[in-house]
Amino acid sequence: MEEEKLPVEKASVKGEIYDWVQSIISALVAGILIFTFVARVVRVDGTSMLQTLQDNDLVIAWSLGYTPKNGDIIVFETESYTRGPLVKRVIATGGQTVDIDFDAGIVYVDGEALEEDYTNTLTNRREDFSGPVTVPEGYMFCMGDNRNGSKDSRDNDIGLVDIRCTVGRVFFILMPGLSDGDKQRHWNRIGIVK
Repeated sequence: MEEEKLPVEKASVKGEIYDWVQSIISALVAGILIFTFVARVVRVDGTSMLQTLQDNDLVIAWSLGYTPKNGDIIVFETESYTRGPLVKRVIATGGQTVDIDFDAGIVYVDGEALEEDYTNTLTNRREDFSGPVTVPEGYMFCMGDNRNGSKDSRDNDIGLVDIRCTVGRVFFILMPGLSDGDKQRHWNRIGIVK
């Protein structure tokens, strides 16, 4: 009788191994599809988004069905700036006009001053900006929240961003980077980004 049980046990072990392999492959394929078409994990590089985002924050960017709109924090890649993905805030989209009063540090969109309680500083650094600039359809004007420490649409190296270069909208801090001030990870920062 023991001889009859042995083939059944071997078949059971082979079936279990097959189930595990199938589960692992399915999980890998699902993960690849999710992080290709639905959302992407991106590391923030630099301090251009202080205080909203810190250097080395690990964030999730949602891409499925996303269309950029004013005020969103987005991840984008551009051929003119090849150092990797950039994380900035959308200030204006196609058809809107951007002007900046660098003396007062105020950004205007269609003649209205933006209420920007998220900025780290007033906008006093001109870069290459000579405005007003009307954003063409299919493009965006993007800026970092740390206005005087950000390379963004004011700079000719980046300029207006083609909407097709958008990776996704940053909506969640997965792991905080070291804070600019005390060089500690503030775990209470994990969560939704506004």
